[in-house]
Amino acid sequence: MNEYGNDVWNFAFYLIRRSDAADDICQEVFIAVYEKLHTFRGESSIKSWLLTITRNKTYKYKRNAFFSKVVLVDYVSRKEMAKSAETETFDRLVTRHIWSNVMKLPIRFREVLLLDAHYQLTVLEMAKILDIAEGTVKSRLHRARKKLSVLLLSNSEGGTDL
Repeated sequence: MNEYGNDVWNFAFYLIRRSDAADDICQEVFIAVYEKLHTFRGESSIKSWLLTITRNKTYKYKRNAFFSKVVLVDYVSRKEMAKSAETETFDRLVTRHIWSNVMKLPIRFREVLLLDAHYQLTVLEMAKILDIAEGTVKSRLHRARKKLSVLLLSNSEGGTDL
């Protein structure tokens, strides 16, 4: 939990878009892992296994009747050397702008972008987590990047720069 807790929570949050729901899902994931640790076969990394469980728990949560679509976007903080206040503020604005546009994409595109950009998983690992073919992962990733580029470009041309 110490090593992968943030990854599990972040993945749940970017799929569900609610921090309170991500908290609940994260807790459910680690309870399930505790109860089912003996079933881990080692065919994938622990991280991939945890993200698969997180995805399944998130989808199960979304199927519940009381789920409502509330978008809460937090900025993604970066761990780097000390920067000037202006540089840090600008970086946060850019990051927030990008992730808010990612959150506008359909979930099938959001999840591949997140697994690729944030978790840096291979196409094979993503295919296993999402339970789809590798070619489908590549196709979704390509389409997601293209849609995100169009969104970012239309925002900058429309005068809504950061």
